[in-house]
Amino acid sequence: MTERLNVSSGSPFEASIGFSRAVRVPGRVLVSGTAPIWPDGSCDPDPGAQARRCLEIISMALAEAGARFDDVVRTRMYITSAGYAGPVGRAHGEVFGAIRPASTMVIVNALLDPRWCVEIEAEAELQRP
Repeated sequence: MTERLNVSSGSPFEASIGFSRAVRVPGRVLVSGTAPIWPDGSCDPDPGAQARRCLEIISMALAEAGARFDDVVRTRMYITSAGYAGPVGRAHGEVFGAIRPASTMVIVNALLDPRWCVEIEAEAELQRP
């Protein structure tokens, strides 16, 4: 494996802001804040559906970097209202209920797009051979 692998999801923000969807370095995969955008640019208004979409994108980025949800040791969820904690937390629990990574949920004033209720980050530790 090379020392560093950058994973792109094709988001227009990756080039303009200068980031990768995920970065794999020896032993770790770090997934950037992931927004709930569908390929056509749409965004479901439901916070639970948004969280599930974020996790779907994270799953694809992890897979491209050679990791999976079982490898995740840390997540961060940024939500724009305390009222979204329930549906976002339930979506997170659907994926991570048995894995139980360290996790933080933070209420923020706003995210980059006003349609977004949630943005999620993940960090995975990879088994060494």
